[in-house]
Amino acid sequence: MTIINPYLAFNGNAEEAFEYYKSVFGGKFTALQRCKDAPDSDKMLASEREKILHISLPIGQGNVLMASDDLGKMGQNFTVGTNFPLSLHPESQEEADRLFNGLSASGQATIPMHKAYWGAYFGMLTDKFGVQWMVSYDYNGQK
Repeated sequence: MTIINPYLAFNGNAEEAFEYYKSVFGGKFTALQRCKDAPDSDKMLASEREKILHISLPIGQGNVLMASDDLGKMGQNFTVGTNFPLSLHPESQEEADRLFNGLSASGQATIPMHKAYWGAYFGMLTDKFGVQWMVSYDYNGQK
């Protein structure tokens, strides 16, 4: 079964927002990566390195709220609170390709599906309706 999780974009305050969400919902972060953790981060401004690259907070049964800071540098144009990608997590690489290809038909692939450095088969797209999607299959977690 495919899982769908909201992925929010923030203008530099993702960590503050998620600390608040954690205080409201409880739980622990399952991921907290900073921009300095990415390859070539030495080319970033020092002020950008501490921003959130990815953060995840499980909420309830099977739901995960995720976010990052400043996605505009990745070619995305988000308005905080009004436009965010939906993050799909299929159970296989084949399903990831099927979903990506289906959703990107008549749309635009912004990051083609590829094996990303953090252990996922990952891609991003904007569908023909302007909805932004991220498809991520965790190939390191396969059984």
